[in-house]
Order: sequence, then C-alpha cells, then structure tokens
Amino acid sequence: MDSNEKRSSLAVSEQSIVEACSETPLPKMGIIEQIWETNPIPRDDIAARAALAFSSLPLDDVSTGSEIALGVGSRGIANLPSIVRGVVAEATDLGYEPFVFPAMGSHGGATAEGQREMLAELGVTESAIDCEIRSSMDVTEVGRTPERNVPVVADTNAAKADAIVPINRIKPHTDFSGAVESGVSKMLVIGMGKQRGAKIAHDWAVDWSLRDMIPEITSQLLSKLPVVGGVAILENQHDDTTRIEGIPPKGFLNREEELLETAYDIMPKIPFRETDILILDQQGKDISGQGMDTNVIGRRPFAIQEPEPETPEIKRIFTRSLTETTHGNAMGMGSADFVHENLLTEIDMPTTVINALTASTTRGVRLPPAVETDRAGLIAALSTIGIVDPETVRVLRATDTMRLHRLYASTALIEEARTRNDLRVVAEPSPIEFESGAFAAPSPHETSAGDDSR
Repeated sequence: MDSNEKRSSLAVSEQSIVEACSETPLPKMGIIEQIWETNPIPRDDIAARAALAFSSLPLDDVSTGSEIALGVGSRGIANLPSIVRGVVAEATDLGYEPFVFPAMGSHGGATAEGQREMLAELGVTESAIDCEIRSSMDVTEVGRTPERNVPVVADTNAAKADAIVPINRIKPHTDFSGAVESGVSKMLVIGMGKQRGAKIAHDWAVDWSLRDMIPEITSQLLSKLPVVGGVAILENQHDDTTRIEGIPPKGFLNREEELLETAYDIMPKIPFRETDILILDQQGKDISGQGMDTNVIGRRPFAIQEPEPETPEIKRIFTRSLTETTHGNAMGMGSADFVHENLLTEIDMPTTVINALTASTTRGVRLPPAVETDRAGLIAALSTIGIVDPETVRVLRATDTMRLHRLYASTALIEEARTRNDLRVVAEPSPIEFESGAFAAPSPHETSAGDDSR
C-alpha cells in the first residue's frame, strides 16, 4: 500500500481489510419484523390530548395575562410540533401569554442560535407553533442544595416567567438507572439549566449519582420556581405517541416514576439476548443522548459508577453514519467497535467535544477504527469474533436504536425467528449485495414486504 495514500484518510481501505481478512465469509441476510401490540394516539387527536394534559395542571393561581414558559428539548420526539402547538393553543385560549424556551442543556453547540436551530430541525418554529421562542444561554441561580451546597440554576427567561411547564418524553436514561431517569425532572435540572446547569450536574455526578441528584434538585426547583407541572409524553415501540399526561407539582416525582416503569415496558428492544454483529445505519442526538440508546445495545461508555445492562450481549457494533438532525454531534460513537468513513466526514468535532466536556466524560467520543466501505466494516467486525460460520453467525442490521420494528437478520437469527411468536420472517436469507462496497439494500425501515435485496 502507498504510504501517502494510507495517510490521506483515517479510514482503512476496503482493499486493506479484504487482504488482511481474506478468509472471512459473509452470511446471507433476510428480514424479520417484531410483533408488538400498540395503542397509539391518532395523529389528529395529538394536539387536543396535549391541550387536555396542560389544562389538567393546577392553574388556578396563575392569573389571566401571565407569562407561561414552555420548555422544549432537542430530542426527536414523535409529533413534537403538534404537542407543543396544542399546549400553546390551550394556554392562549385560557388567557395566558405562553412562550417556548429551549430546555436542552448544552446542545446546539451551547449557543442561543444553535438551540433555536435545533428546535427548528424538530419542526418547532414560531410559525409552526404560533408562539414566541426565547432562546438564551443565560441562567439564574435560584438556590443551593442543602447538604452539598450545589448551585441550582435555571434559564433566566423561564425563571422570570409567572409559570413554567416542561414538555418532555419519559424514557429510560442511557447513563444510569433510578426512580426517575430521562423525562420532565431531568429537563428541569439539566435542560432548563442550560450549559452551566448541565455541566454542574455532570460534574457532581462523579461523586453524587444522577439517580440521587436529579430528584433532589427537582424538588429544589419545584419549591423555588413557579413550576405548575409538566406535560409528560410516552412513546410505544414504533415511536408513536401513546400517552400525553399532565403531571402536577404535588406527587411530581412519584408520578414520573410510575410512568417510567411503563416506558420500560413499551420501549423497543433488540429481540435477541446474544448477537455477534450489530450494524447501525445511523446514530444521533435525536435518536438518543448517547447517539445510540445504551439500554438497547447493552453498553454504557458514559456511565459513572453504573453497571452495564445485563442484556443484550453484542460482540461488535458497526455504525455507518450520523443523522442530519444531530448536526455533526457524534456523542456516543465510542460505543461502536467500527465506524464508516462517512461518519468521520460528518463529525462536527467542536460540538461533539463541548457535549463531552459538559457530560464530564470522553469515553463515548473516542474514535473507533474507521473503514472505507460497508463491506470493509462487516468483514472487519466478523474477523474479530473468532471462527465464523455463515450459517450460525448472528448478525443484525438496524436503522438505528429507535427504529427496531424491521431488521435485517442473518440465517441463524431467521431460523430462530421462525420458532417465536413475537417475530415474523418477512424475507428469506439471500447473499448480501454491494454497490461499490456499500450495502445495496436500503435501511430496514425503508423496506417493504417481499423486498429480497440485502
């Protein structure tokens, strides 16, 4: 190999991988679907359900004409514009003056304009929700925790409002397990805390776990600020909205804990306890805070004093690209064992590093070995797991860790799927096709029944 060519890219060429791993056979791949029982809210009813959730909050002490700050984050929540629009419309109909503020910690490059742009990417613009958006990174210290004297901070615009309502999805967190994890409480503590609040929380997480910190700081915020409750969202395995509920300040943490238990039950999961190779077509902050959901892949590179999830067991992960909405933030790429060259070219390193510094960790942004093509990535991953038999090796390809309904699966997994009531074989295994080294088949969620290209 020409040494100058070798240094021109961090990605290893397909030719080099094939030469080094020439004896590695590739499995055939078919398509499977997970069979889930779901009960989504009809899309036409989303805004009305959001309005109802907001109106259920204790608003008697909020006088007509009062400003209500609505916190909206950076996650890819289903139907988010409709949910926010429904809350805004109801608040306006009740005589209030609502405004939206980005409640997303350091995301968006830790700039006011960057956070406004992130909301826009999610469809939350002033014209779409018929409401003002006030984006600022300024925070106000509203108190300190009793024992550790940790500053409790909040978005200045929100702190000046007459009432505050965070709007967020409740789901398992990627870094820790606790009574409350990712949801309205975390949005108050870290999202509404902007970069400073997020940095404080992650710094203290080293010695004071997030599972204990978030409830304590949430209680402080509920007592110090006019938080009249939150609008909690649950999504099912298809990422459809399945519940929108108003949580009042009284019993705030207890109710969120109950909803988290439901979220665990209905979250999408990889349907096998053991997998040799997992190929992810994309990762991003809109998929998970760590790019790929650690509860799905069974790895926690960011976890501080937290055990890894017991399942699933995945030997190697190959990640192919970043989502557009993540804006180059490659947080979590360190969870992969191999990445595609495309992912490298999409990285915004300053944004990624700022996010890592805010999270007080660097493990998740370590760069895995990069490969030039999909074929190179698959061969490289297979070559590191021992003796490979195409008939027994367990390979999955998913769009991302959020869309797991339809998956490409190797022959061994197809045969297992035939024996299970929760899985359906959609297409029989056939040789993997490549075009200039890239997978010829589209992402699993883009396939249709009977599609036989792999």
